[in-house]
Amino acid sequence: MERPTPAQRFAAKVDTTGPWSLRRNCPGPCHLWDSSLNNKGYGTFWNGRTVKAHRFAYEQAHGPIPDGLEVDHQCRRRACVNPGHLRAITHRENILASSNHVAARAAVTHCPANHAYDEANTYRAPDNTRKCRACKNARSRAARAAQRDARLAPVAPLRPRTTPTLERAA
Repeated sequence: MERPTPAQRFAAKVDTTGPWSLRRNCPGPCHLWDSSLNNKGYGTFWNGRTVKAHRFAYEQAHGPIPDGLEVDHQCRRRACVNPGHLRAITHRENILASSNHVAARAAVTHCPANHAYDEANTYRAPDNTRKCRACKNARSRAARAAQRDARLAPVAPLRPRTTPTLERAA
């Protein structure tokens, strides 16, 4: 009996009748991985060493993954190995295509005070987050004004000195 090739072993572990993706640009149903999944939900496959199933599927359909790129699931299902749902993109594009908090913050174009996050009005804080320069300047002006007002605050007048009266002396 002949030993099955890696491609045959891979195909035996794929359910091609998976659900249809609700995302655009994902033709056909998801091909769900029926074998082992890692703790993050990605399929794993043994091909001389453990590889991620979606990366193996992409390499079988499109060739090697270019340096600096990673495989993205357009359908957003980590167990999907349908080559039509996989694309090679940069890490930044992959993060921004997701629905996590990083992508949500990157999509914001204006600060809460409606100032644009553009080159002239944006600076990076030490923690690498975007900050609005106009709002920072307004906060600094308000803090300096509060400090100035505290230094120049009116002092409550002292009680006037009273002369002793006979009633008090007695």
